[in-house]
Amino acid sequence: MKTWNAVKTMLLLAALTALFMAVGYALGGPEGAIISFLFAAGLNFFTYWNADKIVLKMHDAREVDRRTAPGFYSIVQNLARRADLPMPRVYVIDTPHPNAFATGRNPQNAAVAATTGLLELLDQEEVEAVMAHELAHVKNRDTLVMTLAATIAGAISMIANFGYFFGGNDNRENFFATLAAVLVAPFAALLLQLGVSRAREYGADREGAAICSNPRALASALLKLDRTARQVPSPVAERDPATASLYIVPGLSHAASLFSTHPPTESRVAALMALEAGSYHSRAGIGLTGGRGIA
Repeated sequence: MKTWNAVKTMLLLAALTALFMAVGYALGGPEGAIISFLFAAGLNFFTYWNADKIVLKMHDAREVDRRTAPGFYSIVQNLARRADLPMPRVYVIDTPHPNAFATGRNPQNAAVAATTGLLELLDQEEVEAVMAHELAHVKNRDTLVMTLAATIAGAISMIANFGYFFGGNDNRENFFATLAAVLVAPFAALLLQLGVSRAREYGADREGAAICSNPRALASALLKLDRTARQVPSPVAERDPATASLYIVPGLSHAASLFSTHPPTESRVAALMALEAGSYHSRAGIGLTGGRGIA
């Protein structure tokens, strides 16, 4: 299964790069395709080494430790130990928008972040479940791929829009090629990005539920986050929608479900409750998560 996921990932990233080249060809012919390929290769290389820095900087995240955020830091530390992962760097983002994400090129260079809005909204068990989900992304090595896909998809939209204003419109053929690049390329890039993101969220939900041993808490957290995130959207995701694929729930105020980078929350909750039902007989009485909060 992991081998097949790796193959699908490489195919999706190759498709994004090919799409980038197609936009370049439409705007500049063979030379444009070559330039676009070189740009995409450089973008992949740069993002590989700097994915965590890019994302954290965009969100003005501040690193915390046991002294500055003892409760939150201890949660991540305990979960990393359970997941048999190196301790990631831990960040907090000062915003009322409730969300979390993980980033980094591999488990040895990973970082996890949560917003103050999330930490205030959820109780301790729910925060544990959310961070277990993010550590599952780290364990499954999803973080690099999701960042690469978001970055390239955003770049395709950027270059297509650039071509609309400055591209070849000196003859009818070039005009329609530019128009096709502007209209089709961002849409196709989004669909390719969805292929990277949606399936991985189900996998991270399953793995995260196993790490924290509490599928119900994760289901409860997803419902709370989805409802509140629609009312208090992420400023970063509103400016750059490609970043929404990194979050545990979409950070956009009005993203249509067809084009969401995440599966429907109801479907994720149903899958988690099926896990809960499957493990019911192996656990003592299970109740709804409480409201103890984080010390």
